[in-house]
Amino acid sequence: MSLDERAPAEARTVSPVTARRQTAGPAKAVVVIVPLSLTIALGLWGIRRENTMWGDESVTYQLAHRDLSQIWLTAQHVDLVHALYYAVMHEIFGLFGGGLLTLRLPSVLAMSVAASGVGLLALRLAGPRAGLLAGLVFPLLPQVQKYAQEGRSYAMVCALVTWATYMLVAGVSHRARWRWAVYGTTMLLACLLHEFAVLALVAHGVTLVASRVPRPVLRAWSTAAAGVVAGLLPLAVRSAGQSGQVAWIGGPVRLRYFLIVAVVGVACARATLGVRGPVRLSALAVPILVLPGLLLLIASLVKPLFVDRYVLYSNIGIALLLGAWMDYFHRRQRSPRNAWIAAIAVLAALVPTSLSLRTPQSRSNDATAVGAAVRKEGRPGDGLLYFSGQYRAWTATDPADTRFLTDLALAQDPVSSNTLSGVELPAREIAARILEFDRIVAVRNPAGAHSPADLRDEAKASTLRRHFREDGTTRVGGARVTVYVREHDQAPTAGPGSKSPEASGGVGGRSAQGVVIR
Repeated sequence: MSLDERAPAEARTVSPVTARRQTAGPAKAVVVIVPLSLTIALGLWGIRRENTMWGDESVTYQLAHRDLSQIWLTAQHVDLVHALYYAVMHEIFGLFGGGLLTLRLPSVLAMSVAASGVGLLALRLAGPRAGLLAGLVFPLLPQVQKYAQEGRSYAMVCALVTWATYMLVAGVSHRARWRWAVYGTTMLLACLLHEFAVLALVAHGVTLVASRVPRPVLRAWSTAAAGVVAGLLPLAVRSAGQSGQVAWIGGPVRLRYFLIVAVVGVACARATLGVRGPVRLSALAVPILVLPGLLLLIASLVKPLFVDRYVLYSNIGIALLLGAWMDYFHRRQRSPRNAWIAAIAVLAALVPTSLSLRTPQSRSNDATAVGAAVRKEGRPGDGLLYFSGQYRAWTATDPADTRFLTDLALAQDPVSSNTLSGVELPAREIAARILEFDRIVAVRNPAGAHSPADLRDEAKASTLRRHFREDGTTRVGGARVTVYVREHDQAPTAGPGSKSPEASGGVGGRSAQGVVIR
């Protein structure tokens, strides 16, 4: 028999294992590249959000511009749980500049890496088509689109938890010690970026128990988990003293989204999903989807803690389940037409949400608009008052907004005091300084109220009430800016806050996004 005659026979005898290996490389490449590209495209779409920044991003922006030593000293007073993230962003700003794009691009890239990890997880557990579908579903989820464009740590945490989950599944199959070391290190980094990532550790433990993995695997995971908890413990103990930072949480924040995706995910898990290896997809996806949020809700019975972004990584679970369910649905259909119709309908339904997420109004507040309103309403030499120091942090993002105004309550600025909002004067001194001015710009919460228990804020309010009258209010996202003028006469006296009749208008710049009431 000639070589030419033998070649076809040899080709026909290629084993199924060899054939799967030959297709595994291209399938992995597609599952990695396509979701990553889609996530980057969605992340870059409208990333500037009309050049606005909300309050938490404003804090990131300011702290990341401080020296590492200043970040550490500030973290001793506030935001210790985010100290590592601020340090990371400080280095990124040093390399690429400290603009708005630099603030948000790391989140875009982190979420893209997470999308690839979700795709590879589904590929490993349910096959190539399920992997591609899960990887494509993930960046389309509204919560993922939202936090892919935010200068906060949540996208990075999501990416780290995703790849730690992948190493968990790989560790069950191969049991190499280095895999468990990588798993533990990745999970620890996620927890140091945000403490509530430790709840994913609980979900992983439930997955292994539900999958009935061998005892050596459980021991390996327990050792890695113990290392994560030990590494996190010092941060958890120190940050417990700053629990007042979450005092604003009066009840579950955006609970509806979590409940909807949890119900949909559990419903999808009831379908016959593909099984590959010792870990079932549903045994992995359901715990990470449900347990972190559920544990936060249980903890909220003692102290309100549930905020949807704290468990952003739970979207890994719903993406895996939806991807596997669509693969199952596709296999059950003789014609793919129905599947295509359903996919187009879902995409069309997501368009309004995707558009709204790229507007300033999609965030709970707009620090940029607050600063712009102060800049527009203020005149050179006016006094400036904040009813709650958090607003001082917001307007500090662009110093030009308050450059010509005098902060009447400030004793020590945020940078030199290693705080977010600076240190204020005693109540009596604040009241005395207010009386030196004839025109004052005040920044309050949206309701215009203040805490009577805060002696400084009470001194500000009572002095304004007795000696000034309101001359107009601008309502913006998350705050209201009110101008006060002295009651004693219309003609201003010479002094720090006096104005000539010709002085009018603002000092130029951006316009405030709000309604002026005269």
